[in-house]
Amino acid sequence: MQSYHRTLEHLPLLTRQRGLAYAFTLGFCAIAWWLRLTLDPLFPPGFPYLTFFPAVILASFLFGRGPGIAAAVLCGLLAWYFFIPPARSFALHRGTGIALLFYAGVVTVDILLVHWMQVANARLAAERERSSELARRTEILFEELQHRVSNNLQMVGAMLALQRRTVADDEGRRALGDAAAKLQLIGRIQRRLYGSRGEPMALDAFVTALVEDLAASGGKPGIRHVVDAHSAQILPADRAIPLALIVAEAVANAIEHGFADRDTGTITVTVCAEGDRLSLTIHDDGRGVADGFDVAAAKSLGLRIARSLAQGMGAALRIAPAHPGTLVELRDVPITAVGDLARAD
Repeated sequence: MQSYHRTLEHLPLLTRQRGLAYAFTLGFCAIAWWLRLTLDPLFPPGFPYLTFFPAVILASFLFGRGPGIAAAVLCGLLAWYFFIPPARSFALHRGTGIALLFYAGVVTVDILLVHWMQVANARLAAERERSSELARRTEILFEELQHRVSNNLQMVGAMLALQRRTVADDEGRRALGDAAAKLQLIGRIQRRLYGSRGEPMALDAFVTALVEDLAASGGKPGIRHVVDAHSAQILPADRAIPLALIVAEAVANAIEHGFADRDTGTITVTVCAEGDRLSLTIHDDGRGVADGFDVAAAKSLGLRIARSLAQGMGAALRIAPAHPGTLVELRDVPITAVGDLARAD
């Protein structure tokens, strides 16, 4: 169906070869005359234009208004001369004038309808081309905006990292270092939120790309990162960014603390979506947290941020020993955006 509409948009044909278009039109008229002459014994009196109407319509449809008018005039003259009594003459009687007026009215309506259709198709094609060009420009601008936002965030993070070197206080240096790392991480996440055409990334593709990025920047190539995500859900940005930050914090803690004394191991990220909720687990086979670990009492800035992000999404964050390793669980994350939830209420 789409190819059919595309073909219609290229009508009329031979717009730069009008001589050829008029030659085809002459052929249509000749074929119509031959058919009418051949079938004349089978037709009852009073149908002089029967085979000529299709020739006029076909010429108008394929080659435009000019060839259509030429076909109408030539076919009218052929019908008048050969098939309107008295035959083989251009005698004008009372009935002849009525027949000619009827023919002129019908072919005029046919040619105008075909012409208006082609004008509408030409406008539609031009509008589609403008829309395609606008979409291409929008895609380029959106991609540029994404890169600029990401680059600006990472630049701010780099400036904080430079400022950290001038701070003598250990606590201040650590706070600036954490802030710089978080900003740079958000900048990388921003790049992963959307595809090359500005479309939101599906959940499985987004988490996979994020973990691959974290693995590349983790500094321990011997640690395997496994992602088990089979959901094509589209996450809004106010869900994707907090989720990514929590995953990044869990992976970073596993590398920094769980595998502090070794360079090999496995970190497995599992995502499960059911209806409008999703759950996420990050399991490592490292050293593991102590029994009875309470995330609510954790003093680490990263864990406090993760806990706050989970609360902001209305989800539950749990960190527990897995024997071996550590299990981080984020459960009952609403997939719907915050604005959508407000409208639903």
